[in-house]
Amino acid sequence: MTSSSNSPNLSSDEFDVEEIPDNALKGLLQKELELQLLIDALQTEIAQLEERITGKDKGNHEELDEKDLEEFEAPEWCVPIKANVMTFDWDSLAAETQFDVIVADPPWQLATHAPTRGVAIAYQQLPDVCIEEIPIPKLQKNGFIFIWVINNKYAKAFQLMERWGYTYVDDITWVKQTVNRRMAKGHGYYLQHAKETCLVGKKGEDPPNCRKSVGSDVIFSERRGQSQKPEELYELIEELVPDGKYLEIFGRKNNLRDYWVTVGNEL
Repeated sequence: MTSSSNSPNLSSDEFDVEEIPDNALKGLLQKELELQLLIDALQTEIAQLEERITGKDKGNHEELDEKDLEEFEAPEWCVPIKANVMTFDWDSLAAETQFDVIVADPPWQLATHAPTRGVAIAYQQLPDVCIEEIPIPKLQKNGFIFIWVINNKYAKAFQLMERWGYTYVDDITWVKQTVNRRMAKGHGYYLQHAKETCLVGKKGEDPPNCRKSVGSDVIFSERRGQSQKPEELYELIEELVPDGKYLEIFGRKNNLRDYWVTVGNEL
């Protein structure tokens, strides 16, 4: 039987089966017409099912988000500061303490305002010039900075390090995994993305208690909430600089941690 993908769709409006003299050919064409109608009906049913499933999943996610918010309890010894990073009084914070480690997960502006299909943007993106204006130099004289970076912002992240007085010393790769420990691939422009990169910079002297050759520069960890970073990064930092003074900028409530100061507008 001729594939429907290689032949035009058949309908009773286009030809009259009764006018075809060959009985065998008439039977085949009649069967093809019936199969095409069945395929069309199935495609319509599939589309309807997909709409119902999508709507159900959306409702489930909203219920889960509300439930998570109700059940969420911040760690007892964390210091969350809900504030707009661009207008926060950084001078007062810098006057109170200098930090040994700073972690930043900037909401980088994507190359296009129309993100790749399947990519959810849950926060306001910032232009590079706004991220540049964060007064990082006031917050740290000696220590490390960890900056999460997206693919089209590597060059900019290195420029920021230099502008803020840091030297690039290392990077960490987070290989995302599913609950079944398989690689969790996401959408990308050319290649599917299954990792994120965190650049590490150093400024001045080593902070007190700094250790060397700890942990690993590769983290295998499950992908969780939107923009939620792996706990293994924080554990690595606390192993690198035990009992340090830690600051996270652009933090979110799902990464609040004991003995960390976290500043962000999504806490």
